Amino acid sequence: MAHDHGSHGHAHGAGHVHGSTDKKRVLIAACLTGGFMVAEALGGLLTGSLALLADAGHMLADAIALGLAWYAFHLAGRPATGRLTYGFGRVKTLVAYTNGIAIFVIALWIVYEAWGRLMNPAPVLGGPMLVVAVAGLLVNIASFFVLHGGDRESLNMRGAILHVLGDLLGSAAAIVAAIIILATGWTPIDPVLSVLVSLLILSTAWSLMREAAHVLLEGVPASLDRDLIAKDLEGSVKGVREVHHMHIWSLDGTSNMATLHACLSDGVNPHVAVSAIKKRLATRHGIDHATVESEFGQCADSHDEHDHHHHDHAHGAPADRRHYH
Repeated sequence: MAHDHGSHGHAHGAGHVHGSTDKKRVLIAACLTGGFMVAEALGGLLTGSLALLADAGHMLADAIALGLAWYAFHLAGRPATGRLTYGFGRVKTLVAYTNGIAIFVIALWIVYEAWGRLMNPAPVLGGPMLVVAVAGLLVNIASFFVLHGGDRESLNMRGAILHVLGDLLGSAAAIVAAIIILATGWTPIDPVLSVLVSLLILSTAWSLMREAAHVLLEGVPASLDRDLIAKDLEGSVKGVREVHHMHIWSLDGTSNMATLHACLSDGVNPHVAVSAIKKRLATRHGIDHATVESEFGQCADSHDEHDHHHHDHAHGAPADRRHYH
């Protein structure tokens, strides 16, 4: 798989250079977040602040996310094996998905806890709460700058940056709650803002899970359109009469693959046509790795006449092209 990443690098700087610095960046951010998460959780317990606990819960999810993101980079560098022929690139996607589920659970717990506190408000120590919340904000700003210098295209890095941004807002909410408690003594603001933080966490988790699920379901990458690409190949590559059974998917959100059947006109050199198709896919559509099956006459996958006609209608191919039954 290494060559695929290399050839893909042209889209955004050198692909390999990013990988190693991204890995370091994510590890630094994970350590910062994890270390401070403990301080914030203790602060939340000591001051009786749910907003701090919510932010600590968010930071816990982030520390795990960043740790897993680091591990994913670590694994993705490993070569493919005989059992895992595509390598480990998709570990990142699995991590993003699992992590999304974990954050969902934390956010729901915070909402539940906040409801209880709104019913019977608990005392909150505003002063110490403010100190902890400001420190949290500074740690998050540091993490953000560490990650921000990385590769913006990578799902893994985007996930990591999203986390830290969510955390920034979480810490900001805790600061607001602390200031209001110090100024007015109105403690219910603490659970109210903790619910806002948890909604923020839920939306982050949802978008991460949606993107990851799309990759895991072999969805066509958002930037590509399968049918348009098939038409483009039919129109631009000499000797290609029809393209069908086309699939486009992404290994990890950046490296794209395709398989397709190319129905060629009689007398066309299949090697030349297939090479032209692969070149067109790579240069025009950013698909580095394509498997192309060339066909003359009947499609190898059509078992009987009925099957083939059904296939034609699905692909909108005119039936009169099929004179060879």
